Amino acid sequence: MRHTISVQVENKFGVLSRVAGLFSGRGYNIESISVGETLDPKISVMTIVTRGENQIVEQINKQLNKLIDVIKVQDLFDVDHVEREMVLIKIAPPQEQKAEVLRLAEIFRGRVVDSSPKTYTIEITGDEKKIEAFLELVKPMGVKEFVRSGKIAIAREKSRA
Repeated sequence: MRHTISVQVENKFGVLSRVAGLFSGRGYNIESISVGETLDPKISVMTIVTRGENQIVEQINKQLNKLIDVIKVQDLFDVDHVEREMVLIKIAPPQEQKAEVLRLAEIFRGRVVDSSPKTYTIEITGDEKKIEAFLELVKPMGVKEFVRSGKIAIAREKSRA
């Protein structure tokens, strides 16, 4: 099963290396990892996506909590949350398909962030399915390359009854 783990850490040298080492030392793959500062510049949040059975991921979470610079670990698997990723896609469409590429970008609420006489670079932000759908539609139109961010996620606030 795929798990998204949110890890609050102290923003210090070597923390990312220790967290990644915990995974590799136990033979677990990190599908994606994103790290960024929070409102407090001394604290960062790592969003880690991995696959494994619930008991294996639970063991990973326990090991993460034992690391000195880790403040909080939350597996978002069973938590209501919002997640997004971003992709930048460089497309070199034939002249007759340029308008179609722009139309698809608009439909997917993407935006052109760079253009040249032969290419468009389009930014799409959303969940994994949205990004995959856009990529499938534009691949036949001359995708030259794309880069994709790791997933970021945040738990939703619980509503008060």
